[in-house]
Amino acid sequence: MPLFGGIDEGGKGGPVDEKVSVSSVAGGVDHYACRMREDFARLARLASEILQNFTRQDTCRQHARHAGTIRVRDKRGDGPMETYFSEVQLEHHPQQFMIAGRVVSPFETPDRAQLMADRFRKDGLKITTPADHGRRPITVVHSDHYLDFLESAFERFAQLPNAGPEAIPNVHPHVSALPDFRPRPTPRTQGIVGQLGWYMGDLSSPIGPGTWRAAYASAQSAIAAASAIRDGAREAMALCRPPGHHAYVDRCSGFCFLNNAAIAAEVLRQRYSNVAILDFDTHHGDGTQAIFYARSDVFVGSHHTDPTDYYPFFAGYADETGVGAGSGANLNIPLPHGADDDALVAASEQLISAALAFGAEALVVSMGWDAHRDDPLSRLDVSDAAFSRLGSLYGNIPLPTLLVQEGGYSLQAIERVAPVFVSHFCAARALS
Repeated sequence: MPLFGGIDEGGKGGPVDEKVSVSSVAGGVDHYACRMREDFARLARLASEILQNFTRQDTCRQHARHAGTIRVRDKRGDGPMETYFSEVQLEHHPQQFMIAGRVVSPFETPDRAQLMADRFRKDGLKITTPADHGRRPITVVHSDHYLDFLESAFERFAQLPNAGPEAIPNVHPHVSALPDFRPRPTPRTQGIVGQLGWYMGDLSSPIGPGTWRAAYASAQSAIAAASAIRDGAREAMALCRPPGHHAYVDRCSGFCFLNNAAIAAEVLRQRYSNVAILDFDTHHGDGTQAIFYARSDVFVGSHHTDPTDYYPFFAGYADETGVGAGSGANLNIPLPHGADDDALVAASEQLISAALAFGAEALVVSMGWDAHRDDPLSRLDVSDAAFSRLGSLYGNIPLPTLLVQEGGYSLQAIERVAPVFVSHFCAARALS
């Protein structure tokens, strides 16, 4: 997902002169691969065998024939994959987005989710409005004081003299995230202006009159989908919007308010001892990483555009591998600008191998379409074909799998690649 780093001072990044090969990706993570081999040698061999078995070329040809109609059986019946989405998620209507010193029309709009919901219904997915599971599953991840802030922020902000159309910060503390990513205490400041700076990491997540309801409903979609898998489904999808992977325990940023993938992982932990979250959005999921950085029971893996000159800038580097009990349970694969389809798919293969070697029993996949070359925030050279390959790759993983929607801001690209990914995922699941 996005922010100032998605576009340079002159606009969308310059043209790509040459594609980046798979070898350039592998070199950036050699040190971590060695560590994984030392820690998980036996499991890594098993993971490799499983992955090879489920990505044979003949299987891929079968997927190509079956892909198109999005239909897959789960353990509880013979209907299509359950997809959870609430119309309340459309109530977040951001009015402004600051980028490169200019206020522009927001990229994260209700149209994104509406387009995907309409297309998935047309293609045969069953879309269910999630039940309200309450605030408790959300508080497993997020601080109570942060949730109280989100719920009341717009009403408090609107009482300011000459308040603008939505709440955004104009001041930030010197340190907004601690080096080990642990949660921060309740802020000493009690006024809404100071609290906006404490709880909001940037200018990309304005809070309007419908923001809390939309974010809460988005989290409920993730909870419902995760609950379905916890209760026996092999796969499910949460069409989350607003997205979530930049949301910390106590901070919103990068279009994200509640970390849907993290909330879902905690629901899965009620049944599964080890869970993996794998993220192929073009922006590093810094919030997801922070939430589990000291945990040994949730593996977090991400491949994303190199953050040295790209959002989120301050996290997503290859040497961030976890702390304390979580040491070795975090894997980042930064992709250089211009990385192509092969580099993207190779990075996902590395994430999957690491997750299997970790011993994951269930999987959360954070899906983002913004690596596509047509996305306004992309600096990669990724085509439609990469997402069909990713769909087959993730569909072949022999684990209960939850798909969670994250980023993607070109409506034209989303309309093509989202259904392609899901159809190939479902085709692979039906054949496995």
